Amino acid sequence: MARGAAVAAVLFDAAGTLIELREPAGDTYARCAGAFGVSLPAWRIEDALRRTVAGAPPMVFPGIGRAEAAIRERDWWRRVVRSTFLAADSSARFSDFDACFEELYRIFSRVGSWRCRAGCREALEELYRHGIARAVVSNFDHRLPALLEGLGLASLLDATVLPFEVGAAKPDRRIFEFALARLGVTPDRSVFVGDSPDRDLAAARAVGIRAIDVASLATLGELPGRLPGLVGTKRLTGDA
Repeated sequence: MARGAAVAAVLFDAAGTLIELREPAGDTYARCAGAFGVSLPAWRIEDALRRTVAGAPPMVFPGIGRAEAAIRERDWWRRVVRSTFLAADSSARFSDFDACFEELYRIFSRVGSWRCRAGCREALEELYRHGIARAVVSNFDHRLPALLEGLGLASLLDATVLPFEVGAAKPDRRIFEFALARLGVTPDRSVFVGDSPDRDLAAARAVGIRAIDVASLATLGELPGRLPGLVGTKRLTGDA
């Protein structure tokens, strides 16, 4: 972004940036596993989950509709959950793995399992007041829009861009370019806020978008003050 250039849009990652789990995923996995006969420490499952997700293929299924994509996303998560427990302890034997997976999937689909990051609403509202477009660009699945709606964030966003509609996932530049085209802004007047060094920060910069590590902010409420040339642009509706 050129020095002094006004920001026209801010793009956000979702999980770990705008929203977060109320308890660590490892704790939830451990509790559910325990109900089906498998006792494992939460920290071991958390580590295995992190490694499994990092090594999994992108949740991208080009050329299919929304309904079929939702089915394939669910199957993707089932493979990830099974691989996670195998990585944590290959000898683990569930009384009913399918029932355990269904419970985990249900838990993470609930709005009550998530919360907004500190300062999230304040930041989005301030950006709105300045006429700056706001969008989520996430590798999450089809459940994200309902979660954002339930957390009261959907009305503060102009777009939510997910892999199933683009046919690409971060760090692929196409998902960033799709979001910019939807908002009608150029990379040099855009900012991306995320938490992953590779999928978020480096990937956004490769497209020419300025990137801000969410960890550099005490709360998201600090974000508007970090943006250069914070002057309003026209709203996406065309209103002045």
